[in-house]
Amino acid sequence: MLFFTKSKPYLREFTENQFIDLHSHILPGIDDGAKNIEDTIHLITTLSDYGFIQFMATPHTFSGYYDNTYESIAMNYHNTSNELNKREVSVSMNFASEYLMDDHFVSLFKKKEIHTLKDQYVLVEMSYLNAPINLFDILFDLQVAGYTPILAHPERYLFYHQQFDSYKKLKNAGCKFQLNLLSTVGYYGKEVKNVADQLLKEGLIDFVGSDVHHNKHLNAFQSKIEIKNTDALKNAIRNNDYFKI
Repeated sequence: MLFFTKSKPYLREFTENQFIDLHSHILPGIDDGAKNIEDTIHLITTLSDYGFIQFMATPHTFSGYYDNTYESIAMNYHNTSNELNKREVSVSMNFASEYLMDDHFVSLFKKKEIHTLKDQYVLVEMSYLNAPINLFDILFDLQVAGYTPILAHPERYLFYHQQFDSYKKLKNAGCKFQLNLLSTVGYYGKEVKNVADQLLKEGLIDFVGSDVHHNKHLNAFQSKIEIKNTDALKNAIRNNDYFKI
């Protein structure tokens, strides 16, 4: 007897129905994403072909490495928007930042000098080596200051993979989770893909993002989905509609 398995869909099929992205590195020359305006245009036009209808540019703010400021990010965004208009590149775009949770970040949000995704939501990340010692203090103080943290790509923090309950502790501490779409096709490796699938299965993922930096990321959208919990992924994609301009 022959058994036929249903072919897995391509990642781009999940974004073809008017996807609103909330995490990307498309601003030129400001971090490890787009190097110049040509890169920016290539990223935007290709993802638009995949069904992206809105972009959130979120360059890194990482003291000592990407020393972006409240003002410099805004200036880069407005210069980029003007250049796109001159080149007749039509795009719906806004900007914020992806903040590394450290002492510098604490000083910024206490001075109200951070760009939010929308309303009180702020995109945050951690080092891939380890969580900050004072992580829960930072999360508490951030919320006292009136913000809600959205943790970028929780599935990529390898130090949590063997202590899955840590994810639930973060959720209980007020964190929202943003999954990277490329994790669902195994772009970052099998282990990250499996944790992404488990986070979706347990209902811990709130939003998704492309986290696009370069052409290799674009090519990954041509890959087939490798996770099982695609319904949960679709729900998270729909949640992104909250950020529609």
